[in-house]
Amino acid sequence: MIEDIVKSAEERMEKAVSVYRRELVTVRAGRATPSMLDKVMVEYYGTHLPVNQVATVTAPEPRLLVIQPWDKSMLGEIEKAIQKSDLGLHPSNDGSVIRLVIPQLTEERRNELVKMVRKMAEEARVAVRNVRRDANDEAKKAEKSGELSEDEVRRLMDRVQALTDRFIQEIDKLTAAKEQELREV
Repeated sequence: MIEDIVKSAEERMEKAVSVYRRELVTVRAGRATPSMLDKVMVEYYGTHLPVNQVATVTAPEPRLLVIQPWDKSMLGEIEKAIQKSDLGLHPSNDGSVIRLVIPQLTEERRNELVKMVRKMAEEARVAVRNVRRDANDEAKKAEKSGELSEDEVRRLMDRVQALTDRFIQEIDKLTAAKEQELREV
């Protein structure tokens, strides 16, 4: 029972950190990466799909993304979706591909991105703490039903707290690395 609770908590905390890791990749740090467009959704025959599911996205240069839709009629939709997104990019459409020139980040924009990263980090920390709360609640229920003794519950809670500390420390490391990357000129 104790191992099940700890294992479940660890898996859920790992998922929270991996979601945060994926979100960090979408924050642009001055260089062009196709994953920047992962959250940009395009309307495609009545459904909303990510850009990378309706087009090929490449980064031929460090400051340029080229989007080549599989269906040429999607050029306008992709262009609109990029303009509506919070990326602050201005697409140029030449009739067959869309080019996105990634501008140099201003100091103000860098600070905005750092704030956004910190907010995302706090959300990830909250997710990890929620998993800790759930595991502790499960332990307390097991104690009330007589499945675990008070000492076992205390040891379980200590193990879950150690897991929580480890994953929050990992989130803090990822955040610091991303902030460093954003502040580089």
